[in-house]
Amino acid sequence: MSKKIVITGIGASTPIGGTAVDSWNALMAGESGTHTLTHEWVATYELPVKFAAEAKVRPEEVLERPVAKRLDPVSQFALVSALEAWADAGSPEVDPDRLGVDFATGIGGMWTLLDAWDTLRERGPRRVMPLTVPMLMPNAPAAAISMHFHARAFARTVASACASSTESLANAYDHLQAGLADVVIAGGSESAVHPITMAAFASAQAMSKRNDDPEHASRPYSIDRDGFVMGEGAASLVLETEEHALARGARIYAELAGGGVTADAYHITANDPEGKGAMRALTAALAQAGATPDEVTHINAHATSTPVGDIAEYVALRNVFGDRVDSIPVSATKASTGHLLGGTGALEALFTVLAIRNRVAPPTINITTQDPEIPLSVSGEAQPLPEGPQLAVSNSFGFGGHNAVVAIRSVD
Repeated sequence: MSKKIVITGIGASTPIGGTAVDSWNALMAGESGTHTLTHEWVATYELPVKFAAEAKVRPEEVLERPVAKRLDPVSQFALVSALEAWADAGSPEVDPDRLGVDFATGIGGMWTLLDAWDTLRERGPRRVMPLTVPMLMPNAPAAAISMHFHARAFARTVASACASSTESLANAYDHLQAGLADVVIAGGSESAVHPITMAAFASAQAMSKRNDDPEHASRPYSIDRDGFVMGEGAASLVLETEEHALARGARIYAELAGGGVTADAYHITANDPEGKGAMRALTAALAQAGATPDEVTHINAHATSTPVGDIAEYVALRNVFGDRVDSIPVSATKASTGHLLGGTGALEALFTVLAIRNRVAPPTINITTQDPEIPLSVSGEAQPLPEGPQLAVSNSFGFGGHNAVVAIRSVD
């Protein structure tokens, strides 16, 4: 018998806020987290892209110094968001053997890895930190959360590029349905605003180069969009069976109604132009939710602001929703936050939870002239959602052809 899986806690550290609430308020106010970078390495390496969406609050300002020193920034962000989500959920009393962690990253502890390489070359092997491998491994964020909260049911890691944390949410749903845990801390984290990734993405012509106007660089659906903006941070959601949540008197934000995960098997970086894999992920998420496309009232789109990617997603949406897709309120929140890579799906799922709870689709900033090939219902102003029950989908797609979608339903 299927169980109802509910969301009882949220936490985030993002380019527009140090907490979930602050990030949501900034999103609704139309703020941009993108700014010109002030690091010396921008000039040292003559980077062609000189801006990014760095976290508004550094994790070392939140964590105790001995804890922060033993973690790469990707794990620091993860732990900061998990601490907030856990407190927001009321710090539930749960048997550690029944508490699990599903946490993702697209890249992992790259700062630790590359700093260690510099240390090895410049100062020799004896000066490389003993904790280098535990800090750089991609499962380090999940491990840090698991150890802090004594979560012993499991601590699992997904690394599927920009679909990573949405896939972790879908996995958490399955793990709770399978009875492997009563409570799961799920989400994703990334800290990749680094000269090597900035140079590589720029070389691939994937990033916007609007150095003269960084705050308006991420402009999904605009006809003059020219690439994504690198972001960083993390988001966490506390998930549990409804039975467990009700038994402890928890506040319930929304229901995680289902998830869908597919692969394009098409190209290492490009989306399938026909959107077949994305369409199957959307359909699978709705099927698991026991819902039809006609029930969907809101879409949080992947919408990275790349010329090809935004259109490919629209093709998939239109294949699933038909002509109705152009009247469903859509939000493309990367315009405000930048693209958190492996952490982006969890953050956008968090925004989707708050959107249906507050009955409002967040604004999509920076739209100039909307691309006529993408005639979605997207606005620079917040859009009210219809009265009655809400069902929203949040989409994530990543290099390698990874597609992940979650469906989120209102509970009141």
